[in-house]
Amino acid sequence: MTFTENLTSWYSVNKRDFPWRNTTDPYRIWLSEIILQQTQIKQGLPYYQAFVKRFPKVYDLAQASQDDVLKLWQGLGYYSRARNLHETAKHVAFELDGVFPTSYSELLKLKGVGDYTASAIASICFNEPKAVLDGNVYRVLSRYFGVDAPINTTSGFKVFRALAQDNLDVQNPAMYNQAIMDFGATQCTPKKAACNTCPLITACTAYSTGTVSELPVKIKAKKPKNRYFNFLVYLSKDKKTIVEQRKANGIWKHLYQFPLIESEKALPYNALKDRLDSELKVDFDLRLYNKQDVVHKLSHQHLHTKFWIIDLNQLPQKGISIAQLSHYAVPVVIENFIKDFNF
Repeated sequence: MTFTENLTSWYSVNKRDFPWRNTTDPYRIWLSEIILQQTQIKQGLPYYQAFVKRFPKVYDLAQASQDDVLKLWQGLGYYSRARNLHETAKHVAFELDGVFPTSYSELLKLKGVGDYTASAIASICFNEPKAVLDGNVYRVLSRYFGVDAPINTTSGFKVFRALAQDNLDVQNPAMYNQAIMDFGATQCTPKKAACNTCPLITACTAYSTGTVSELPVKIKAKKPKNRYFNFLVYLSKDKKTIVEQRKANGIWKHLYQFPLIESEKALPYNALKDRLDSELKVDFDLRLYNKQDVVHKLSHQHLHTKFWIIDLNQLPQKGISIAQLSHYAVPVVIENFIKDFNF
């Protein structure tokens, strides 16, 4: 059997059962693909189920507030996905009369939809012969065909895009695309690949040359930038605190947080105390909640986070009841603090 035939044969026996595998509704396929971008299925599945329950149709998602969408997304990370999800839902619902585009080229025009997502929706929902290219597919193709072009370069993308398309089952692109993704996720895994039970072993270049652990090739990213976040957790006598919404582009846009002071390095107690003395001009008690920084690692930056508790009689500005904190969409590092602090 050919490479393609072997994959689809393997899939017919080993197919994983997920709710989005039982539909060709483009809304649900799109929703699953956006949620699963840079997210493992075991983490993304509960979010998919929650979104489908809360927003069963694209109109329901479109009519929701952005705060509601971000709150439901809370903990999943990469929040630009949630903002784009909401914008695209509104575009489809109100400008396209609730009908998703039916071709790869038109799907690419949707906000937050790239090559992989457009290929997946086009092939699964509309049987368009477009090969998907994600991390699992890169791994399977690079090992089987022995391709060492770096997968995170423009030239590498072009090599693998052509290779993926050449091996696509054009008669059944949906099955083939899901087969190669499942194969990479469960058989040809990043570490400890199950080569001994692999149906492709006899023709796998990486296996025959002993390079399974070396493929695919990826150029190392730059060293992450360190940033130092100091969150000010105001607590008044009448059980109120202050939260603010992040407006600027960048991480956590439109999420809520405690007032933040970002410093170039770890901020000493006395430096913060002097600053607050000059700004607040009222009596307050300052204490550091976490002696060790909470380090929140993102792809290109590491956030060294401290939570400073400020007890005072009255807030310096309008605040919210502590009981209302749970209503706000917050970054996971703040969500964890709220749970641990136990207001």
